[in-house]
Amino acid sequence: MLGYPEAALADTEHALKDAREVGQAATLMYALDVILITHVYSGNYAAANAQLDEVIALAGEKGTLFWKAFGMICQGWVLALTGKASFAIQMITSGITAFRSTGATAWMPFHLSHLTSAYADVGDFDDARCCIGEAVTTIETSKERWFEAEVHRTAGEIALIAPVPDAAKAEAYFDHALAVARAQQAKSWELRAAMSLARLWRDQGKRMRPAIFSRRSTAGLPRASTPST
Repeated sequence: MLGYPEAALADTEHALKDAREVGQAATLMYALDVILITHVYSGNYAAANAQLDEVIALAGEKGTLFWKAFGMICQGWVLALTGKASFAIQMITSGITAFRSTGATAWMPFHLSHLTSAYADVGDFDDARCCIGEAVTTIETSKERWFEAEVHRTAGEIALIAPVPDAAKAEAYFDHALAVARAQQAKSWELRAAMSLARLWRDQGKRMRPAIFSRRSTAGLPRASTPST
């Protein structure tokens, strides 16, 4: 998130090596599920799928529904990214249902955002808007803000590709995503939001002014602590 993918990938190797050496199933499932996210964002889908297969099998063997559900949701995320949105919707929906049955509430903005994108890919904008609206509400109620910028950027993209596009609403979402990412020093999220806003301006025929990104106000946003990783 801070914009150092090479360092993140190096950390994933160390984390997985350490988890295997510990030899405890719970530690290994945690490592497999969490570090696969780095692989997905780095475009390493084959590595992510290999870890998903391992964690889902291990979770089934140990009877651990929480990590199996988490793995199912991430499996659906990869399906959505590789052009299999219909299968992704089924997988993510089933995974979220199982995840919630454990009483878990963490990660929901992250999960709902990916389900939103899958719904949009199949043209189901009613469910897409419902999901992203729930993700935004969940952020405000749970205060889990690490994925806030991406949730708002996704909401902006949905506003643009809906049957009745709303460019003003999309720009407001992109502005919020930029401000949050900057406050969190999340350079990767900031770049994604900036690119979404730039594409909107391009389509509107506006001249690009890169410096404006650094001048966007963060007034009214909660102060983010400096990330440690």
